[in-house]
Amino acid sequence: MLSITDHKKAADILIAAEQARKQTTQLSTTFPNISFEDAYAISAEVNRRKLDGGAKLVGYKVGLTSKAMQRSSQIDEPDYGYLHDHMMISDGGKAKRAAYCVPRVEVELAFVLGAPLKGPGVGVVDALRATEYVVPAIEIVDARVQDPRRIFDTISDNGAAASVVLGGRPVRPNDIDLRWAGCILYRNAEIEETGLAAGVLGHPALGVAWLANKLGAQGITMEPGHIVLTGSFTRVAFAEKSDSFHADFGPLGGVAVQFV
Repeated sequence: MLSITDHKKAADILIAAEQARKQTTQLSTTFPNISFEDAYAISAEVNRRKLDGGAKLVGYKVGLTSKAMQRSSQIDEPDYGYLHDHMMISDGGKAKRAAYCVPRVEVELAFVLGAPLKGPGVGVVDALRATEYVVPAIEIVDARVQDPRRIFDTISDNGAAASVVLGGRPVRPNDIDLRWAGCILYRNAEIEETGLAAGVLGHPALGVAWLANKLGAQGITMEPGHIVLTGSFTRVAFAEKSDSFHADFGPLGGVAVQFV
């Protein structure tokens, strides 16, 4: 375990890298004894500082939800990060490429809660019952830490969360079989990736349940109105200036963003 002083130093490093738009040395190199508990403590410290600076917590992201990603990271569960109001981009809006280090695009389903949700013991039915609606989303992820990253680096770095675009047609969670929600991701009008939401833990609502139990162990309740990004079910697509992305979720509509 690292000291509280080390947690604060690591938070300083990550915040400086984000502000400079320049990747920093891996925290797992700077702090060789870093643990999962340290990584989440560092992420929480960065979150606290942003809230103290006037940011509003609007929800959470769940990452590493596919078996392939978990195996590559040598873990057996997802990770999570925080979403703040300044991270939100309007559907069809513009994202400044220069505002990121190495931006990449992911497609996923966003669950918007209509009731409080807190673990332990939360299952998929509880997660669906607490959800007001589900909507298509694009997440822009941005690693503030250099490659090759270890899982500790990703967790410390807020799960690489950077920006969120919500769009499409909101649906009630029981109106469709969410496992079969599919997406075609277009980059500059060419198909980049395709996938099904079943790639997220078998059912995307399981990501919400996992998060509720993970946060509940810390005494944290997810509140009505909170957004939960449940994890990508396609590979990431790198974004350069002038790139346009359109995620077509079929019956659920589409969501788009352009890098300028």
